[in-house]
Amino acid sequence: MDTMQMKLELVAVPVTDVDRAKAFYTEKIGFHADFDQQVREDLRFVQLTPPGSACSIVIGVGITKMQPGSLDMLLMVVSDVRAVREELVKRGVDISEIDVQPWGTFAYFSDPDGNSWSLQQLPNRT
Repeated sequence: MDTMQMKLELVAVPVTDVDRAKAFYTEKIGFHADFDQQVREDLRFVQLTPPGSACSIVIGVGITKMQPGSLDMLLMVVSDVRAVREELVKRGVDISEIDVQPWGTFAYFSDPDGNSWSLQQLPNRT
């Protein structure tokens, strides 16, 4: 038994406008809205999960001291980056062209606050 097994399950994403960010992540990117609770006046907790992911993000009020837009290069692995990019373009997401590298095929986008994301299709392993 590995006593040091750890699972990353929640990442705080700093945003200025919670409702705008929630709409972006759910309507444009396709995240599932798991939870949205105004705990108290100075604490709102909104948990969103990418389809198929075991890790969620949290946005809200009183969640983090990070500056909005300060997260750089959150990465989501996808099975077909071209297909996901095409779907995001249809949804109105400003996303980069495909970037092919030896370690994967990528496309990049940012949320309305400038937090940047990367989609990666892993290379075929032979």
